[in-house]
Amino acid sequence: MTETETKTVAAAPKTTRAKTAKAADATVTAFPTFEAFTMPKMEIPAVTRELAEKSIEQAREAYAKLKTAAEDATDLLEDGFETTRRSVLDFNHKAVDAARANTDATFQFVKDLFEVKTLAEAIELQTSFARAQFDALGAQAKDMQELTTKLAGEMNETFKGAVEKASKDFKAA
Repeated sequence: MTETETKTVAAAPKTTRAKTAKAADATVTAFPTFEAFTMPKMEIPAVTRELAEKSIEQAREAYAKLKTAAEDATDLLEDGFETTRRSVLDFNHKAVDAARANTDATFQFVKDLFEVKTLAEAIELQTSFARAQFDALGAQAKDMQELTTKLAGEMNETFKGAVEKASKDFKAA
């Protein structure tokens, strides 16, 4: 410490703080009772109390109805998503089956092509393969379209039912 700091510390009155703290402790209470902060004693009229209780009961009933409607809507949406999942799975299986059939036909064509002896046989084999593949692709496209239409109808009905039920329940609440 420097000489100036020592003089400043020595010059500070220590007794003033102690006296002030003791005086403050004697006058401060934990919870002072101020008349301005006390609640007036008043009676709530019975009509007001009944109205408040009735309002609370109506709010509870409305909440219960909305909660039930929301849970029902959630269940219906879950059913709709399950229908959608199953539909997409069926569609994917159908697409894989079609791809497998096309691949098998192509491998058979290549195998038969290696057994050809003349150019005329190769052209005839190519023509019959193209015709068969064209017919197969047409049939596959028709099957996929029918499956897609069926699946879209199922999903539409599921979601339509969910929306109608939810809106009916909401109007009732």
